[in-house]
Amino acid sequence: MARAVSKRLTSAILFFLQCMLAPIRLRPGLTASAMASTYQSASKGPHYFSTTSLGRWSVLNKQLPASENIKTLHVYDFDNTLFKTPTPNPFLWNVTTISKLSSQYSFLNGGWWHDSRFLAATGEGVEKEQPRAWEGWWNETIVELVRMSMQQSDALCILLTGRAENTFADLIKTMIASKGLEFDIVGLKPSASPANETFRSTMHFKKLFLTSLVETYRDATKIQIFEDRPKHAAMFRDFFTEFNRRQTHSPTRGPLAADVVQVLDTCVRLDPVTEVAQVQHMLNQHNETLPRLGQTSSGARLRIKKTVLSTSYVIGTDDAKKIVGLAQIPAEVSNQDLKHYGSNIVISVRDCPPNVLEKVGGLGAKMLWEVTGIGSLNDNLWAARLRPVPATAVYHTDETVPLVVLAVRNGARPSEASRITNWKPMPSDETFVFETTVGEKVILRVEAENPDEDEAYNNSASRPPKRKHMADDEWSPQHHRSSNHNYAGRNESRAFHSNARGRGAGSHRGGGGGSNRGNRGGGRGARGSRGGRGGYHGYRSLDDVDSRADHGGLGSKVDYDDAYRPPPSMPANRGRGLPPPPGRGGIQLPPRPVASDPDLRRQYC
Repeated sequence: MARAVSKRLTSAILFFLQCMLAPIRLRPGLTASAMASTYQSASKGPHYFSTTSLGRWSVLNKQLPASENIKTLHVYDFDNTLFKTPTPNPFLWNVTTISKLSSQYSFLNGGWWHDSRFLAATGEGVEKEQPRAWEGWWNETIVELVRMSMQQSDALCILLTGRAENTFADLIKTMIASKGLEFDIVGLKPSASPANETFRSTMHFKKLFLTSLVETYRDATKIQIFEDRPKHAAMFRDFFTEFNRRQTHSPTRGPLAADVVQVLDTCVRLDPVTEVAQVQHMLNQHNETLPRLGQTSSGARLRIKKTVLSTSYVIGTDDAKKIVGLAQIPAEVSNQDLKHYGSNIVISVRDCPPNVLEKVGGLGAKMLWEVTGIGSLNDNLWAARLRPVPATAVYHTDETVPLVVLAVRNGARPSEASRITNWKPMPSDETFVFETTVGEKVILRVEAENPDEDEAYNNSASRPPKRKHMADDEWSPQHHRSSNHNYAGRNESRAFHSNARGRGAGSHRGGGGGSNRGNRGGGRGARGSRGGRGGYHGYRSLDDVDSRADHGGLGSKVDYDDAYRPPPSMPANRGRGLPPPPGRGGIQLPPRPVASDPDLRRQYC
């Protein structure tokens, strides 16, 4: 008798479970990974998809409109969609450091996209930018669309970003409030969803949010998403295509038309001095935290180091434009076939030997030059011949006759300027004198503090390069070298000129050791000074986590995301890969760039 009762009870329980699970068995609109989370959410009952529940995703304390009053959903991304977010400056840092700054796991405080100091440093900082609403830093086209969404009574206006809620909520609310933008929902990525679900990635977070959004506002017939990242835009399209496909089999709401608008991202930078200072503050905080984690080795500490690409007589922007204008280029030569130079006269490629630097007066020393003639090589290269003022002034260049390359036709090399023999003298009424400043063209890197490796590198960095031909941006015609002369390299190098006097303890040369040895952009020795030239192709995406093969071999995470990994742990033997603060005297910061300087804007923007 008891066995029969037990059997009937078991059958009843199974029937009950089947009835309860049937409505959610084929819930549409999710990938396999996200569907499991939605199943768990749906099992909590109809109250899960409600305006009250949806409001828990928002950092705003705001009552959401009733579901039946909303017919369209407008979702806006923040970084490089609504706001022109600065990205790490490839003129300042080598490729390896760009990747480190963009990663969440290189620094204890998270890096560029996880440490709010970098976003807060936009423009002239929060204190000055808030009163003027970060003028010039918004995508005004998207701002106008947001304002139209605000005025549309049947539209729900949403700001959705993968920035961490606990780090960026107050700052982003301050920024949008200063602009007068009002959203119904401001969704930043929390540590867990309202149902205590963890996120494997930013896209997983956004898909869970969007599922909750469209299931809550079931009377909405259209959703528009504005997104700058091509990869995310494609993933959103796929998501809603699958959502609508599943709706045909197991509908939970009415039809939904999805429109994903890909926004053209912009290339903006922090002030370079501000950027270096903020990175240094981040490293200081990182290094101060290490002892509390039991990390006391010098290899665990991080610091900023400097790679010197060249030492030059740097020509001012206005004078450089005037000199370049002297080039007598035939009218039939297209400007697209030319590369313009004229910004410096190289004293030494890479770090300058101390005796030569002393000879020219040290960094920051001023010198006058006069243009005496213009020459051309087969109408493929144009240069200006110079002489010091006064003629008895002490100087050092690698050319017997000092000169400045003005322009080079595609296919020609700046080093061929030494072959010019026919110089056309400048008329006395057209010649002019200009001033130069001795400065360094540098690129910075963040590496582990390791004095032994620094010393070993400095001892080897002065060795001449083994390659037969130097790159255009490092050109120095060795076969014409004399004790008094030197010519400038290509002014397109991805670096800044530093002309301040004095050389801090952080002035270490080359591509650095540690875990970067063997890398083209980070190896030790003479080749290291190339500093990652050419590998970084500009801003990719804040969230892209792609294979090396997919992106031209970069293989770095330029994102504030997060392919799922456990929190960073630091093994006791780990020291390489985390860089230290500058030593006594600090690093030599590059000067503030002139906004019109083509050297700063020609590439990566």
